[in-house]
Amino acid sequence: MKKLVVASNNKGKIKEIKEILKDKYQVVSMGEMGYAGDIEENGETFFENALIKAKTISEFFGCDALADDSGLCVEALNGAPGVYSARYAGEHGDDKANRDLLLKNLDGKTNRRAKFVSSIVLVKADGSVVQGLGETYGTIGYSEEGTNGFGYDCIFISDDLGVSFGLASDEQKNSVSHRYRGLIDLLNNL
Repeated sequence: MKKLVVASNNKGKIKEIKEILKDKYQVVSMGEMGYAGDIEENGETFFENALIKAKTISEFFGCDALADDSGLCVEALNGAPGVYSARYAGEHGDDKANRDLLLKNLDGKTNRRAKFVSSIVLVKADGSVVQGLGETYGTIGYSEEGTNGFGYDCIFISDDLGVSFGLASDEQKNSVSHRYRGLIDLLNNL
């Protein structure tokens, strides 16, 4: 089975990608491969950030590298937090603070429509680029529901499932998630 290096150290993201691609690739994180540095995500779009990460790891190891840049886009907040989803409250990766700030910013708003977006980029060892895009739609709940998943999962009520991703099993979430749809789109573009 071909090895695929994922340009991420996000444990939740790595777990999902491994599960979704388990029949096609041996998925390893950049950390498992020995890349200890951080990659600055200074792009203005999900695609730009995914490309930066995948290109960095592909060039570093001389192999195929995959990156996902994803986030939550809320209609009533003009698409925020968007590309700043992981650092919405200031510190990168503080999921609880990010959720709390989002719920505070939605206080009193009746439009709670939202979508998760995932831009998947594969940079091959030869430098060629393949991309995939996935979206999943839902609403933002009024409080946290469930402990499964990570990030905003426990406040995102999936249109497809009728419950928050925090209440969904891994299998349920991975069958309708933005990341699943983005990876399928990428595989279809190979």
